Amino acid sequence: MVDSTVGTHRSGPQRAGRIAPSRSSATATQIKELILTRNLHPGDPLPTETELCDSLGVSRSSVREAVRTLTTLGIVEVRHGHGTFVGQMSLDALVETLVFRGALLPGDDLRALREIIEIRLALDLAMADRLAEAVAGTSNPDLWLLVEEMEAASRRGETFAAQDRAFHTALLGRMENSIIGPLVGAFWDVHTAVMPRLGVSLPDDLEQTAHAHHEMLRAAEAGDAAAYQGAVRRHYEPLIRAIAKSATA
Repeated sequence: MVDSTVGTHRSGPQRAGRIAPSRSSATATQIKELILTRNLHPGDPLPTETELCDSLGVSRSSVREAVRTLTTLGIVEVRHGHGTFVGQMSLDALVETLVFRGALLPGDDLRALREIIEIRLALDLAMADRLAEAVAGTSNPDLWLLVEEMEAASRRGETFAAQDRAFHTALLGRMENSIIGPLVGAFWDVHTAVMPRLGVSLPDDLEQTAHAHHEMLRAAEAGDAAAYQGAVRRHYEPLIRAIAKSATA
């Protein structure tokens, strides 16, 4: 049950027009609790500002500050002229934070990028058994089309970032796990955003990268987790070499 006394006590001076961080955080926590206790889902409307003030026992400024905070986290979404709704819980905030971290730390930027790649690799490897079980014996023409587009692009010496991202998120989306696909997509967005800023060259062997996707899908459809893991490692090898090359340049 939401504690209606939170946010009503005034303690210490604060700048005019700004809410003390502790009070704003407490109100944000109350709104999250309200979403949970009312069993609201992404896209559902939240109570109006006046209703939130009344039910939580806080001021309008406290609610507005809390909503701003929750909006940046993707927990709520403000639709001007329509109201405030439960957000889609995207990982955009995570992406922005990690991209900024990779660009901010002098001397550590390549290490930050390498760590992102290591996380992507670890996720792909860790999901091998579950993925092979989910995809075994299925037909996936949409994924094969992406593979064909990547292989054709590699033969022309062209990159295929959009197809690569779509392949990974769609393939992992075959599992009954609503988090893994968006999480992999988020880490993909981070590494593709950070690489150009750091001057990291694209992998030389585009054909190896493209063909690795062919091997990954073939192994997944065959239910062969070990073969899938081998293909995943071959997929990341050119990228890891490119980062190492930049580090020694």
